[in-house]
Amino acid sequence: MKRNADVVIIGAGISGCAIAYNLAARGVKNIVVLEKRYICAGSTGACGAGVRMQWGTEMNCLLAKESIEFYEHANEILEYDGDVEFKQKGYLLISNSEKELAQFEKNVAVQNRCGIPSRMVSLAEAKEIVPHLNTSVLKGAAFCEKDGFLNPFLTTDAFYRAAKRLGVEFYTQTEVTGLRIEGGRMKAVVTSQGEVETPVVVNAAGGYSKTIAEMAGMELPVYSERHQILVTEPVEPMQGPMVMSFGLNLYVQQSPHGSFIMGRGDQGEPRDLRVTSGWHFLEEMAKTISVVLPPVAKLRVIRQWAGLYNMSPDRQPIYDRSEAIQGLYTACGFSGHGFMFGPITGRVMADMILNEHTGLDVSCLSLKRIETGALMFEPSVV
Repeated sequence: MKRNADVVIIGAGISGCAIAYNLAARGVKNIVVLEKRYICAGSTGACGAGVRMQWGTEMNCLLAKESIEFYEHANEILEYDGDVEFKQKGYLLISNSEKELAQFEKNVAVQNRCGIPSRMVSLAEAKEIVPHLNTSVLKGAAFCEKDGFLNPFLTTDAFYRAAKRLGVEFYTQTEVTGLRIEGGRMKAVVTSQGEVETPVVVNAAGGYSKTIAEMAGMELPVYSERHQILVTEPVEPMQGPMVMSFGLNLYVQQSPHGSFIMGRGDQGEPRDLRVTSGWHFLEEMAKTISVVLPPVAKLRVIRQWAGLYNMSPDRQPIYDRSEAIQGLYTACGFSGHGFMFGPITGRVMADMILNEHTGLDVSCLSLKRIETGALMFEPSVV
């Protein structure tokens, strides 16, 4: 393993791989990415594979819009030999309450101002979009045809291979055990395979970002919460868009391979980094699907798994350069949506590290907003 680097990135999920690629594409030569398991082993590999622009805050809308515009051309931009499998079949957001419907209308207004082609749709139109949807339990819906499905493993692989071609070195099965800081400056990363001297460290460790920050004596205002997903047997195509409801607590989409992928949140989920599966999730998921999408409830479940949502106080990302420790950068707190924001995370973190400005200003997403109470709460999270 290399013993020195200009930049060390901790975490080889979508964020770490995209940051490495963006830095290398701008000419940074000596980049090392450390991963304690394997590429895409954490939250990215456990995600639900959906990407959307239908958010409630302007910043999340802009982050998602730029990312989806990148994903539309990812195969070409990253010169990927395979296919990231981006299928833009849309997201149909359904509401079972008048209060939530009013929020949808506010959200659509924000999205449209950002150039996102979302719109409110009637229940009759929602039924046309998803014929097996039980609209009798709903009040209305919103739709954006540009949202869709993206394979997290292949997408991360595309960034990984592009970064490697540009000289980035990845070390898997290499756990970070400490950070060496001297005189308020980053000096080295201590790992299970030895020490790497470096003046710049990027904490892109997803669900474990708080643990990495603690190694630097830094208290990140985030927590990691287990979220579970299941997948069914594959069947013939019957549903184009993702169906999502915040009030009914579900998201369901059919993958390009025919299986249905679905998940839900639970306020009672543990926050101790476990990624085990439970019966309660399976039972509650089945109950909800039986009401909302009855034909889907008849499918056999193949397996279920869990990943970690790294939650910030306002459910928006944290992009930050430490004021206390020179050379320490953080990209975390994606609140379950780091995969969706992968391309923009790579670009804005490269901007920050290189002191460049290539587009979107994300200064409002620094830790300072949390320290000062200037939160921008995102209402649209399952």
